[in-house]
Amino acid sequence: MKKATRARYTLEFKEEAVRLVNGGERISTVARNLGLAEQTLHNWVKAAGNGGLKGPATSSVSAEQMEISRLKAELSRVRMERDILKKAAAYFARESL
Repeated sequence: MKKATRARYTLEFKEEAVRLVNGGERISTVARNLGLAEQTLHNWVKAAGNGGLKGPATSSVSAEQMEISRLKAELSRVRMERDILKKAAAYFARESL
């Protein structure tokens, strides 16, 4: 049986996730969009409030991995914006009938 490996996230990724939550997003929504467990994100938000948010123990995160994390966060934000615009377009289309 193979031992599960633990995911490692960059400090920038954690800070961006916490920023989304502090910006008014629900923890469940942000966690789902970023592929995280809700409890993990909750712990990050709590740690950020106490000033103890830290990056991975080892600094073996490559530039490509950091870029992927940034792009995932941006994709999450853009999807949210798209969904809002889609709902607004449907609302105004109904109103004009």
